[in-house]
Amino acid sequence: MIFNSLSFLIFFVTIFFLYYFVFKENTKFQNWLLLLSSYFFYGYINWKIIPILLISTIVIYALGIAVYKFEENEKKSSWLATLGIILATGSLVYFKYFNFFIESFSSVLNSIGLKSNIGTFNIIMPIGISFFTFKLISYIIEVHRGQIVPTKDFVVFATYIGFFPTIMAGPIDRPNSFIPQLKNKRSFNYEMTVDGCRQILWGLFQKVIIADNLASIINGAWNDIPNQQGSTLLLMAILYSFQMYTDFSGYSHIAIGVGKILGFNITKNFNYPYFSRNIAEFWRNWHISLTSWLTDYIFMPLNFKFRSFGNWGIILAIIINFTLVGLWHGANWTFVLYGLYHGLLFIPLILTGTIFKTKKLTVNKFDLPSITDFLKISGTFLIWTFSLIIFRANNISQAWSYFSNIFSSSLLTAPKLSTHNLDLIIIIIIYIIVFMLIEWYGRDTQCPLTEIDNKVKKYTRWFIYIIIVVSILVFAGGKQDFIYFQF
Repeated sequence: MIFNSLSFLIFFVTIFFLYYFVFKENTKFQNWLLLLSSYFFYGYINWKIIPILLISTIVIYALGIAVYKFEENEKKSSWLATLGIILATGSLVYFKYFNFFIESFSSVLNSIGLKSNIGTFNIIMPIGISFFTFKLISYIIEVHRGQIVPTKDFVVFATYIGFFPTIMAGPIDRPNSFIPQLKNKRSFNYEMTVDGCRQILWGLFQKVIIADNLASIINGAWNDIPNQQGSTLLLMAILYSFQMYTDFSGYSHIAIGVGKILGFNITKNFNYPYFSRNIAEFWRNWHISLTSWLTDYIFMPLNFKFRSFGNWGIILAIIINFTLVGLWHGANWTFVLYGLYHGLLFIPLILTGTIFKTKKLTVNKFDLPSITDFLKISGTFLIWTFSLIIFRANNISQAWSYFSNIFSSSLLTAPKLSTHNLDLIIIIIIYIIVFMLIEWYGRDTQCPLTEIDNKVKKYTRWFIYIIIVVSILVFAGGKQDFIYFQF
C-alpha cells in the first residue's frame, strides 16, 4: 500500500472518519486506532515482519523504564542503555547487513586463494527497519541522558515507533517532540488540515508527475549502459537527481501532510537542498531528520573525542559519520563509497573554516540568485549528481562503467533518445522548471504552495490547484514504489 494508490485513499478516509467522528477527542481510543492501523499498514506488504517490529518495541519500551528506574545508579543505568542500543543495532545489522558481511568475508578469502563455502541466509529484511530502529535508539539515548521521562503508556510508545505515515521512509521523528503530541487531546483543526492537504498535493505532484515518469526512462538507460552515449548518460544522471529528490521529498511532504490532518507536526525533512551553495549546506537541507540524528548521536560525540587533533579530528569524525550515512542506506560497497565521497568533500570546507558558516542567498532585483551564488549552486548540484551515480549503481563495477562511458568522446555528441522518450523528457523538463521556480519563490516556507496561498487571490489559487490536480491525473507515470522503501 503506497500513498499514491486507491487502497491508501480508502484506508486513510476510513481512519479519518473513525478518528474525528467516532473517537472524537478521546485520546486513548485515537491512539489505539493509530496503533492498530499502523500495524495493519505495515503488515499489508508482508504480515511476517510485524513480530520483528512488535518485539523490538516491547524490548526498548521495557529497557527505557528500567534505565529511568536506575537513574541514580549510573553504572547500571548506562549498562541497560548500552544493552538497548546493542539490541536495536544488532537487529538492524542482522536483518540488513549480515549476508553482506558474509559475502564480503567470503570474497576476501577467495581473493587470497582460500576457498570459502560459507553460504548466505534467507533473511527477509523488514521494510523501514533503518527508520524505526533509529527511533528506538534515540528513545533509549534520550531517556539515559535525562532529556525525557519514559512513557509507561505502551500504546503511546508503540504508536510513536510504528506511526504509519513515517514508518516506511521517515522522517525520523525524535521522541522529545512526538510522544508529547500523542498524549495531547486532538480535535479537528481546519488550518492544519488545509495545510496538510497542500503538503499532500505538493508531494503527489513531485512523486506522480516527475519521479514516476522519470523512472522508466532512467531505468532503461541504466539497463543498457555500454550502448549509451556519454551525453545520454550525463542527461540521465541529471534527471536521476531530480527523480531522487522529487521521489523522496514527495514522500516526506505526503507523510507530513497526513500527519497534519491527524493533528501531528512531523519533522521537516527537506529545506530546498537544490539551492545549496556547498556540500555542508546541502546536507543541512537534505534528509534533515537523518542528518541531524547522526550529527547528535555520532558526529558530535566523535568530534568531542577527537577534539585534541584539531581540524584533522573534525575530518576524521566527518568521514566516519558520512561512511555511516552511506552504509545506513544499504548493504553494498557502493553505499560505503558514496558516504566516503561525501565525507571527503567536507575536507576543503573544514580546512578553510567555512564548514559551519551560513550566509543568506544573494538575490538581484528580480529575486533571482546572483551569478556567484548561481555558480556555487550549480557546482554543488553537479558533485551531488555524480555521487548519485555511485548511489544508483548495483556495484562498483557498474558505477565505474557509467563514469567511463560518460567521460568518453561521445560526451560531446547529442544524446540519442527514442521519439517517445524525447517527447516525455521535454514534458518532464517543463514540469521540473515549473517545480524549481515554485520551490525558489516558496523557499522561505515549509511547503511552497503556502507561498501561493499567501500571495495570490482566491480564484487564482484555486486555478493553480486545479491545474496541479489535472496534471496529476493526466500525466501520472506508472505507479512506482518510493525509492527509500528499500532502505
